Amino acid sequence: MFDSGVGGLTVLREIIKEVPRESTIYLGDTERFPYGPKDLRQVKEYVFKAAEFLQKKDVKLIVIACNTGSVAALEDLQCRVDIPVIGVIEPGARTAVKNTRNKRIGVIATKGTVESGAYEKEINKLDGDIKTFSAAAPVLIEYVERGILEGIQLRDKIREYLEPLLAEDIDVLVLGCTHFPLIENQILSVSGNNIRVISSAVETAKDVGKLLSEKGLSAYKGNRADRIFYETAGNSNFFKTGQIFLGAGIKEVKRVILDIQ
Repeated sequence: MFDSGVGGLTVLREIIKEVPRESTIYLGDTERFPYGPKDLRQVKEYVFKAAEFLQKKDVKLIVIACNTGSVAALEDLQCRVDIPVIGVIEPGARTAVKNTRNKRIGVIATKGTVESGAYEKEINKLDGDIKTFSAAAPVLIEYVERGILEGIQLRDKIREYLEPLLAEDIDVLVLGCTHFPLIENQILSVSGNNIRVISSAVETAKDVGKLLSEKGLSAYKGNRADRIFYETAGNSNFFKTGQIFLGAGIKEVKRVILDIQ
């Protein structure tokens, strides 16, 4: 699995809970972080290169643990490789559709994901009567990257982003960025008790478990899982910040250079 940085580790955390016997390889493209503001054609190239690297590690499934990466390249990558590829958009959208009562869903995500309309498109595939309201929340991503996971300053910024969505009478809110599960409690607190918050990380992990089982790819019961981590930058804070995102210790992060012009 891969992401533009450490955010996708929230997806990995849920995958480990769902399928603890599975060995995992995680690639953080920290050299090109963040993907959110970048042109989607450029992001697609990054995704292809990351997937090429992972395929050489003989993986049996790839997870694009990045909303912007999923928007830019999921369908093309699925056609390009001969192993299953899962993104984070469809699982979150599907669960949101199942949980809305008044057919009004909110999404907070990166600029790239919001501008693509990816969640709205996926939700409308499932139910054309649902209205989707989205907000780009780049400052929340910056806060999480800096380790600001609570406090008045964070709550005020969450409220600033959510108030326009809450004013639309949404009853479901999708966390459309892998950073946001780390501040889910604060988001819940601002949202109020009448809002169901959906984590794409949790729903993606469920899809991974289901797909492995259906295709007979699950690790055998006695398998001892390995956790391997790579990043593309040499001076990032992956090792330190990554442990916060993963909720567990990271023994080593290896550097790799992707051949991107």
